[in-house]
Amino acid sequence: MLYRNLGKSGLPVSALSLGSWLTFGKQIDNGVAEELMSIAYDQGVNFFDNAEIYARGRSETVMGDILKKKKWDRDSYIVSSKVFFGYLGKDAKPTQKGLSRKHVVEACEQALKRLQLDYLDLYFCHRPDKSVPIEETVWTMHNLIQQGKILYWGTSEWSAQEIMEAHLVARANHLIGPTMEQPQYNMLVRQKVEVEYAQVYSTVGLGTTIWSPLASGVLTGKYNQGFVEDTRLSILGMDWLKESALQKENIQRAQALAAFAKELGLSLPVLAIAWCLKNPNVSTVILGASKSEQLSENFGALDALRLLTPDVMEKIETILHNRPAPPEY
Repeated sequence: MLYRNLGKSGLPVSALSLGSWLTFGKQIDNGVAEELMSIAYDQGVNFFDNAEIYARGRSETVMGDILKKKKWDRDSYIVSSKVFFGYLGKDAKPTQKGLSRKHVVEACEQALKRLQLDYLDLYFCHRPDKSVPIEETVWTMHNLIQQGKILYWGTSEWSAQEIMEAHLVARANHLIGPTMEQPQYNMLVRQKVEVEYAQVYSTVGLGTTIWSPLASGVLTGKYNQGFVEDTRLSILGMDWLKESALQKENIQRAQALAAFAKELGLSLPVLAIAWCLKNPNVSTVILGASKSEQLSENFGALDALRLLTPDVMEKIETILHNRPAPPEY
């Protein structure tokens, strides 16, 4: 396993990690979830990603039961949760969601209870909350760190401006600012990680725990011959992701990439994950799997890195034809 520090912090995080979104407590049974976590841990994965909203809290409950059963040394792995949507989702009352001090604190306590842990290693603000002063959220996260309930805090799908605003508040008040951001990043979604955050990496040392490296399955090639049922894009409530992921040009890119991956002796998923890892600003790539064979295959991305020479990367760019343009000043 390859390990990278999480942004400016001294925390070593495995370059490949395991997430539970749409799988734990929902798409797979608990036995499969345990098998996936065991495979990942044995491969050197030390980061397991979760959130209050995943399966309405059941994802954290399942992961907590597995961690308790496995009895791995607590100082050998990293666990995250995220706060914003509330575990009730659309049914949440006003004080059961968002980034107010009340919800952030109570959601942290609830996540710890579900995960059966004394503290969270990483705690993310799952989305920005325009209705809450940024000072309130930054102070609350700082206080949770001071209380030993979380070790690092970060953001997910925040803009560069919002991240920097949080850092300005933290610096002005001598508080601990956000360490990491969790954005979507893959061959088809590039703007935020490659362009928008470009200055943030050097300015505050932003770490990234990127999600959807396979573009919700598009970069596995499973949709190359048409839509496939019983996949994550067919799950109720995933229309927002299905519409953007299954655009005609994305399928065409996936078809061409699959052929190129074959020339390299790789599968398309392995190529896509290795491509994400090639970006030095990616701290860890969060893998999502519903089958053990899928997860085991994905670990081949670590060996595939050596094949991604400058010439190969340029050939991939020619296929993608979507390199984001830098901002004009």
